[in-house]
Amino acid sequence: MAGHSQFKNIMHKKGRADAARAKAFAKLSREITVAAKLGMPDPNMNPRLRAAIIAARAENMPKDNIERAIKKSQGGDAENYDEIRYEGYGPGGIAIIVEALTDNRNRTASEVRATFTKGGGNLAETGAVSFMFNRVGVVEYDAGKASADAMLEAAIEAGADDVSSGEGGHEIITAPDSLHEVARGLEGKFGEPRKSGLVWRPQNAVPVPDEDGEKVLKLIETLEDNDDVQNVYANFEVSESLMAKLGA
Repeated sequence: MAGHSQFKNIMHKKGRADAARAKAFAKLSREITVAAKLGMPDPNMNPRLRAAIIAARAENMPKDNIERAIKKSQGGDAENYDEIRYEGYGPGGIAIIVEALTDNRNRTASEVRATFTKGGGNLAETGAVSFMFNRVGVVEYDAGKASADAMLEAAIEAGADDVSSGEGGHEIITAPDSLHEVARGLEGKFGEPRKSGLVWRPQNAVPVPDEDGEKVLKLIETLEDNDDVQNVYANFEVSESLMAKLGA
């Protein structure tokens, strides 16, 4: 699971303060509200909403918070958010995709551009780096949910494209339009996954010197700290020496 999942896991191991947890809850609530507003408020009929709720549960968001976020979407005073994708380059030429939900395009664009610049990178035009990634559906289960063979068999039966199993768990890859069907099939056998959603998966993970690697991780961390940014993806391979240095 190179790329996004790898550096995401490193950041998670740093632990979260209460302020960071509150920020994560706010972003998850925003995604739930937007998903419910764009589709139906019933997660059984709205794949994006279901994925958002699964993500919220994975972060131990209280049930009341989830229900409030859904109800907020049905009110006449619900905020309107634009979905925007930014693309750019980080230190070492690493390709980065940033997904945001914002109520102020100018503010978010200015902040994201400034973050790239200060982090040793530069913001590019939409489409500049996305061709280096594949848009895919991902379903994840903990390793203890099933053996590698059992998960592979179930995933193939459900219509998945690929499966990667290891100590960190099972990662099932699907075509974007097959995600809901595959996730439902697997859920019937193994219960609710720890993650289900659409992601940008790098076609190749690019190795960079550890010095640049640290700068890339810092840039990604700063981008993710922005209130409007929902997800950050990069085609970056974290070296074993950098992982050891970071204590990951």
